[in-house]
Amino acid sequence: MSFDILVPSLPESVSDATLVAWHKQPGDWVDAGDNLADLETDKVILEVPAPNNGILKQIVKAPGDIVLPGELLATLDIQASKQTQAKPAVKDEAPLSPSVRKLVAENELNPTVISGSGKHGRILKTDVLDYLNEQQVAPEEPTPAAETSHAPLSATAVASLRPEQRVPMTRLRAKVAERLLQAQQNAAMLTTFNEVNLKSVIDLRNQYKERFEAKHNVKLGFMSFFVKASIEALKRFPAINASIDGNDIIYHGYYDIGIAVTTPRGLIVPILRDADQLDFAGIEKGIHDFGSKARNGSISVEDLSGGTFTITNGGIFGSMLSTPILNPPQCAILGMHAIKDRPVVENGEIVIRPIMYLALSYDHRLVDGKEAVQFLGIIKESLESPAHLLLNI
Repeated sequence: MSFDILVPSLPESVSDATLVAWHKQPGDWVDAGDNLADLETDKVILEVPAPNNGILKQIVKAPGDIVLPGELLATLDIQASKQTQAKPAVKDEAPLSPSVRKLVAENELNPTVISGSGKHGRILKTDVLDYLNEQQVAPEEPTPAAETSHAPLSATAVASLRPEQRVPMTRLRAKVAERLLQAQQNAAMLTTFNEVNLKSVIDLRNQYKERFEAKHNVKLGFMSFFVKASIEALKRFPAINASIDGNDIIYHGYYDIGIAVTTPRGLIVPILRDADQLDFAGIEKGIHDFGSKARNGSISVEDLSGGTFTITNGGIFGSMLSTPILNPPQCAILGMHAIKDRPVVENGEIVIRPIMYLALSYDHRLVDGKEAVQFLGIIKESLESPAHLLLNI
């Protein structure tokens, strides 16, 4: 008896998905709950679990295909036993997906000479691209006769010196590009800058980080200080925690802080809900959980939905200064940067201090320049005197 494997319901506002990869192949035994395939939407990767035990009978959709909710993905033989599982196909018999067949045909390749990295030797699109790159070797050293004749290189030889690879943009990357372009086109975005002396934060962190980790089972990072400082500033300047909806301004009476996280698939911004009600340990645990989910691909649409203000840290990659782009419909985003020892003047003397440049990008339609400058001033004050954050004064 065959059981149809259908595209599951997609998150709200998501109309279709891209089939990224199959984790099982025809003839494979699957247990109920096994992840059969990955679907990529504009926001997250969704798993397609096996509804029953059985043998995967047929795959209908190939990697790269656009699929809609309710469409047939594959069929499962739920009456088969594990003992009747088909033997793995040898590499030469491994089926090719439509995209792989097209690539092989376009380049007039013999698939039997291409090493497949998929299960049971299945040839993937990346295997074909790797094979093509390996074939693009540089031309041999010219003979003396060729050196004197100055014969032009053939088009094939020239092309082999300038290899190119065309790959489709991931759904997430395409969505990020769309939203960033939207932010630049639909908002009057400006950026203001300041610098902060982090000596007090670093000293406090160094003094208590071991005890903090021992008690809360999570490391004390810098982000919790910046989240706390941002919330303090947002409370004083409600417009920066607001958003524009048509001709209306929505003032949010809560503080859902987005923490920008870079993944191999692109940038995502999970949300710390009601961050003002979290202590330092709660903030650090939330950020740690987001990082774990991002690495294993289990982050959910709910984790990424909403948000009233965003913090992004380009400093972890060495960025000295940047102008972060708004995350619509939010009207402001704080950019952190690398901490560098710099000479500063304190009490008439030049001393070396750990300095970070801060950048606040904001929508000038809602936030005035004066508010933006004062907002960064509050963050600077809170971080240079972290007792304010701890004592709530």
